[in-house]
Amino acid sequence: MNGTARILGLRLSSPVVVGSGLLTDQERNIRRLFDDGASAVVTKTIHPDPGPAGEERLLRLPTGMLNSTTYSRRPVGDWCAMLRRFADDGLPVIASVHAESPDELAELADLVGRAGSPALELGISCLNEEGGLDDTPERVAAYTDAVRRRTPVPFSVKLAAGERVRERVEAALACGADAITLSDTVAGLAVDADTGEVRLGGAFGYSGAGIKPLVLAEIFGLRRAGLTVPVMASGGVENGRDVAEYLSVGADAVQVYTALHREMHATLRAIRRGFDDWLGAHGGTVADLVGRSVKRS
Repeated sequence: MNGTARILGLRLSSPVVVGSGLLTDQERNIRRLFDDGASAVVTKTIHPDPGPAGEERLLRLPTGMLNSTTYSRRPVGDWCAMLRRFADDGLPVIASVHAESPDELAELADLVGRAGSPALELGISCLNEEGGLDDTPERVAAYTDAVRRRTPVPFSVKLAAGERVRERVEAALACGADAITLSDTVAGLAVDADTGEVRLGGAFGYSGAGIKPLVLAEIFGLRRAGLTVPVMASGGVENGRDVAEYLSVGADAVQVYTALHREMHATLRAIRRGFDDWLGAHGGTVADLVGRSVKRS
């Protein structure tokens, strides 16, 4: 059995990667996630000016989670010191980064890369920014191009599934992205049926099992349309079979995050062990799995 995967110049022990969020904002947590079986970990999104601390809340739903979180409140200097320690220990920590403008993001990406991060993820599609987000191919191109011109470090652009996703993917690739992460959270709303109150005060990022069929369809469609660059899938992974499904439609690595908000360490160990057991029972390698659904369609 060969369970290794490759993404962003990294040779990973498994395709199971922990995605960006509240759980990856602390060095201690990140190190424990590696102990629990993560092959790589994406940091909470680093931002040079995340703004005043607001009320960041989570709302659990039967099929996932709504969250009103945005960016890490840790100073960039603290993150750079942390990334240097990870690099010294040979840990594949992918820095998620964003900023208010393409030039600011390019400067941040350069700084983080020089601190030792072996790969980056551009977290440019957060729906929870003040005023919301109207993502366009032009916006994606501007951020991607600025970063590519500034740093040689491999990076993925994280995009949300939905309207004009193929155009946004094409814009990122045309401007130098090495990979695509799909999907960021999508807009979701919860309402109290008894009172009519909108929970959390508005629409925020929805993640979890409910978006998995949507993301599977997007990746499958992109691969059928000829997309050849590496893809990190993200959305609704709860067990090892979910990992196998994403690989089958063409993902090269698979991020897990929302499920970890319940018994984080035990859940990650179960997902990693579950996929390893599934692969061992079915035979073959991760490379054999990648894109097999597309080849048969």
